[in-house]
Amino acid sequence: MNRFWMIALITLLLSSTANAERIKDLTSVAGVRSNQLVGYGLVVGLDGTGDKTSFTSATFRNMLNNFGVAIPPSIDPSSKNIAAVAVHADLPPFAKPGQVIDVTVSTIGDAKSLRGGSLIMAPLKGADGQIYAIAQGNLVVSGFGVQGSDGSRLSLNVPSVGRIPGGASVERTVPNAFAQGDSLVLNLNYADFTTARRVAEQINSLLGPGMAQAMDATSIRVSAPRNPNQRVSFLSVLENLEVQPAQEVAKVIINSRTGTIIIGQNVRVSPVAITHGGMTVAITEDLAVDQPNALAGGATVVTPRTGIEVDAGSGHMFEFSPGASLQDIVEAVNQVGAAPGDLMAILEALRQAGALKAELIVI
Repeated sequence: MNRFWMIALITLLLSSTANAERIKDLTSVAGVRSNQLVGYGLVVGLDGTGDKTSFTSATFRNMLNNFGVAIPPSIDPSSKNIAAVAVHADLPPFAKPGQVIDVTVSTIGDAKSLRGGSLIMAPLKGADGQIYAIAQGNLVVSGFGVQGSDGSRLSLNVPSVGRIPGGASVERTVPNAFAQGDSLVLNLNYADFTTARRVAEQINSLLGPGMAQAMDATSIRVSAPRNPNQRVSFLSVLENLEVQPAQEVAKVIINSRTGTIIIGQNVRVSPVAITHGGMTVAITEDLAVDQPNALAGGATVVTPRTGIEVDAGSGHMFEFSPGASLQDIVEAVNQVGAAPGDLMAILEALRQAGALKAELIVI
């Protein structure tokens, strides 16, 4: 077994390639995930910035009853120094009882600010209704707000949300199937058939044929030892292998609310002409023939060449060779100072004409 790991580590050092990424950056192990926790509680000690909602008063009454303090029904225990809050946190994988996690506390009533408050013990439950952590502690609030007697207000950031670093203690372990079975599954962060195949091939080149199998565009099943200690060492070797991921799918993403446009590096356009207001966009074929001398060796080669011509007359003329790239499009549009809205309209028109060789996504 020691000899195997020595060979594996040597192969790992020799497998590094330029522009490659580690498997740990491309994938995650199936079943190894965080879990969301949520709870309800009270924040006390506020400087008059709490709320007086009915459920806050009921929660405060119940808390005092648990400590043997009975409040007559005729008395309303509402106070502006307390606030009802929602508490949530992420329970990381393999978290053990006694470890601490960060929690976020948010008001659910009309409290103005949680600055200076303390969260009273609040149980955090998972989706199955079981308690997995207990939260308590002093809040760290980055925002603040002030209000004048005439109703004027000034606030910075959001004072109604706070954090408690290490504010929850884990009470229960979430079971997982990491050490079960004869194999483990690596799931790609972004599904891609080519990348899945390359990950499987890289693992097989280290461990031997058939050790890894690409199940689909996302998952790669890898045979693994049953012993938990050996499985941890085994996965440590695998996750540091480097793989050359496939090029991403050609995409153009448009955020119509902010005017943000993201154009992938593999986006290409076909010959077409578009007129948008006073702007004219023309994409034409421009092929060059490179022919060697009569007595020289070599073959005649036909290559596309990019030429950009800007006409500042009644409209702006863009001229591209076939298969114009992202750089050609951006440079031409920037030369005339076109607004993002104009580029959005041009890209949409290119897609409608079938000239945009990419997926257009509007968010």
